[in-house]
Amino acid sequence: MARKKKELPLLENIEITGLAAEGKALAKVKMRPEDESEMVIFIPYGAPGDIADIKIDRKKRSFAEGHIQRMITPSPERVEPACSHFGVCGGCKWQHLPYRLQLECKQKQVTDALQRIAKVELPEISPILGSESVWAYRNKMEYTFSDKKWRTWEEVKSGADFTDSSNALGFHIPGAFDKVLHIEKCHLQDSLGDEIRTFIYEYAESNGLSFYNLRENRGLLRTLMIRIASTGDVMVCLSFGEDNREAIAGVMGAVADRFPDITSLLYLVNTKLNDTIGDQEIIPWRGNDYIEEEMEGLRFRINAKSFYQTNSRQAYELYKVARKFAGLDDCGMKGDRPLVYDLYTGTGTIANFVARNASKVVGIEYVEEAIEDAKLNSRVNGIDNTRFYAGDMKDILTDDFISREGRPDVMIVDPPRAGMHPDVVDTILRAEPDRIVYVSCNPATQARDLALLDVKYRVEAVQPVDMFPHTHHVENVVKLIKR
Repeated sequence: MARKKKELPLLENIEITGLAAEGKALAKVKMRPEDESEMVIFIPYGAPGDIADIKIDRKKRSFAEGHIQRMITPSPERVEPACSHFGVCGGCKWQHLPYRLQLECKQKQVTDALQRIAKVELPEISPILGSESVWAYRNKMEYTFSDKKWRTWEEVKSGADFTDSSNALGFHIPGAFDKVLHIEKCHLQDSLGDEIRTFIYEYAESNGLSFYNLRENRGLLRTLMIRIASTGDVMVCLSFGEDNREAIAGVMGAVADRFPDITSLLYLVNTKLNDTIGDQEIIPWRGNDYIEEEMEGLRFRINAKSFYQTNSRQAYELYKVARKFAGLDDCGMKGDRPLVYDLYTGTGTIANFVARNASKVVGIEYVEEAIEDAKLNSRVNGIDNTRFYAGDMKDILTDDFISREGRPDVMIVDPPRAGMHPDVVDTILRAEPDRIVYVSCNPATQARDLALLDVKYRVEAVQPVDMFPHTHHVENVVKLIKR
């Protein structure tokens, strides 16, 4: 006979005191009167200053997780979330916090990571650069079609007899891969995105088209991507789970007629068991197979598979910081122009952005398609001093490679969230560039790598940049100078 699971406690009248990793709030509580020390409890959607009853959902040896079961006194810091889907869709977990407080927390997140993990000598960390736009800042949104619409607890508990459609077009519910929350309005992209998404949903409903079943892997309509560039270019890419040419033509023709200003209307047929499109043929229906972003007169072509920073305007601020830290601001007008390596170059955005101020830029990236985009963007902009290589960083960036391409004066590194492989760090240390600019979307792994680089490099400047308002994510740029 299985043991009965122990009921976890309800803690009453608890004050939430701060914000922690992954966007959760925290409180410190003695779980039992006889406990000598307090336990940290992580609580989603809390705000510093809340007084609430907290139901413990999971308890470990050193921490616990819980949720607010009853709010007693809301924090004076709380603001009304703009989105009706707040707390359900899983995104924008800080909508209930004023933007000022969001920036303060991100600044603290960067400071704590560098001090606690890196343990290196640090200069004064510059105030975080906030995003000029805190709504409608995303240039790319991806939605999922599903025949299993998620019902909120309020809907279920109401006892209502659901007579509306069970189809949904929206976001996956966290922890439930086959359930999708139908989105009425998303505040993160220009309202044109809402218009396009709503039109496609209503067209499919009125024409009896099948929405994808994520468990059984069947259905016509599968995913929708909408990209709206700062230039005004618009890309719509629909993924279909069945090769039904007549139905596909009906959907694509209807979208084309309703939105004649879409500059890139695309589709694909994906019958795989996952939604990734990197290995799929993208078929243009109307217009170009790309859209363009612009920075300082440079044009960057973006296709359906391309990576591009999702906050276009703030990406420009981020790249300006990287260029300044690299010492490249004035190199185009006077003095010798340095040789620059751009590691984890992606589609070569930073490489092409700084190329005019460098003698040569060498970009390395794992994804071959991204390297082809990088080369294309150099050609489009008439840039002839870039060289791009595809492959695993630790395999490409070797001592022999550096001997062939030249010892870099500057290295710009922008690795994925996991940070740099130790072999890559070792090669950088042997290459001994005069300065390193480390761009990171994860201050914790960045701090770990700074500790490894500390044997030869000191941190001279730190600049956090907020790319994603209403989330806990933060970018950070560090300037390192050879000792």
